[in-house]
Amino acid sequence: MPSVIMFALTAAAPLMVVGALVSSAWGWVGVTGFPLAFVIIAVVLAVFSFGYVAMSRHITNAGAFYSYISQGLGRPLGVGGSLVALLAYNLLQIGLYGAFGFYASLILADKADLNVDWWILALALWLVIAVLGLLRVDVNSKVLMVLLGAELIAVTIFDFIFLSNPAEGGVSLEPWNWSSLKDAAGPAFAVCVTAFVGFEAAPVFAEEAKGKNRTVAVATFLGLAVMVVSYAVTSWAAAVSIGVDATVPAAQEMAESGGPFFPTLAEKGGAWAADLGLVLLTTSIAAAALSYHNTTARYAFALGRERVLPAFFGRTRARSGAPSSGSIFQTVIALVVLVLFAVQGWDPMLNLFFWLGTSGGVGVLFLVFTTSLSVIGFFLKDARGEGAWSRLIAPILSSVALGYIIWLVVDNFGGLLGFAPGTENAAVWAFPAAYGAVAVIGVIWALILRATSRQDYDAIGLGARASAARADTPDYAAL
Repeated sequence: MPSVIMFALTAAAPLMVVGALVSSAWGWVGVTGFPLAFVIIAVVLAVFSFGYVAMSRHITNAGAFYSYISQGLGRPLGVGGSLVALLAYNLLQIGLYGAFGFYASLILADKADLNVDWWILALALWLVIAVLGLLRVDVNSKVLMVLLGAELIAVTIFDFIFLSNPAEGGVSLEPWNWSSLKDAAGPAFAVCVTAFVGFEAAPVFAEEAKGKNRTVAVATFLGLAVMVVSYAVTSWAAAVSIGVDATVPAAQEMAESGGPFFPTLAEKGGAWAADLGLVLLTTSIAAAALSYHNTTARYAFALGRERVLPAFFGRTRARSGAPSSGSIFQTVIALVVLVLFAVQGWDPMLNLFFWLGTSGGVGVLFLVFTTSLSVIGFFLKDARGEGAWSRLIAPILSSVALGYIIWLVVDNFGGLLGFAPGTENAAVWAFPAAYGAVAVIGVIWALILRATSRQDYDAIGLGARASAARADTPDYAAL
């Protein structure tokens, strides 16, 4: 259980979320109401999780979203969702290399007087993750556990420093008011959804977990609880110390240096606090990148095992049981993108971390919404002993709430990427369009499989039972 919980928690660690993501988003989104936004999103995701966990008791598959959608809404939509998941998790994972390279280069320049390009440091992390991704899941989790423990202790100390040193006017509760959020609720919700990515990871590791039913439930709800408390309290405490009215202007002024979080920490707590925070932020980003890498590799493994992708992706490493082909696949994609960004000279924080990361979070939001609908479809066929709250009421409530949040996010997607209203830029439509395109490709591919390889089509979404189901299904094409 601790191993699975570590993957659920470290995919979105508090210093990475508040020190890097929110610290930048204050300026790009233009509001300070992130504490309230975190709570709203956490409540919606908690309601969703009742049905999600209930479904995990009946379906065990490393490709959790993909398999749930396949068995709840049909195999074609499931395959479409699987490609959306691969794209979203790749965007999230690769985006983190930009933040790691940026902050690691700042540390080296300040403490060692070394000017190292961000992409060199990003490639160093890429190499470490490439190796760790081929090891057993519990080896990875031990690395994550140490990093997370140090980070949570540090965040608690930083919160105390911030709240003990408020700006003029004292401790303000304004970031908890709707008025501090309503002007840019859509982009703020998208940022917060990105921060919670990882809470859904427990079912992805269910095949490798002992006592999977209890493990998945505890990891999911405990992960959500730790995330919302640390994110909401730390983002509020930092805004109080900066000054609620000064937070957005300060973030816009310090956009190129990563925002006002760490300068304020140095001013109020001393240089040691900022130095410790920057080091732990960098390790936090590395831990999240490792967690996303493992999730992406297991999605590719699940699709290869069920022949949605070539069977090559369904291979595991003999000594570790890790999905070696899926891990190598994700490693190669990350290398290509990093080389492209380095050659083009694109901004590692705005273009790589913020654009790719938040766009990846939006893709996961689409998947959570579709999975919520699939829970309803799955249990309408057979209640399987689940209560009305888990199989029907909670999924309906979460579907309505998630649908509204998606509408807000898509309607304000330009603001999410930091563009002024009315700004024309290909990125505003390219990211949402990419999800639609890969979903359509997935649906078409599933229909092709149904017509040409019924054995493989019938095995879609069955996880470890796919091989047995394939053997039991007649080869209609041969007949």
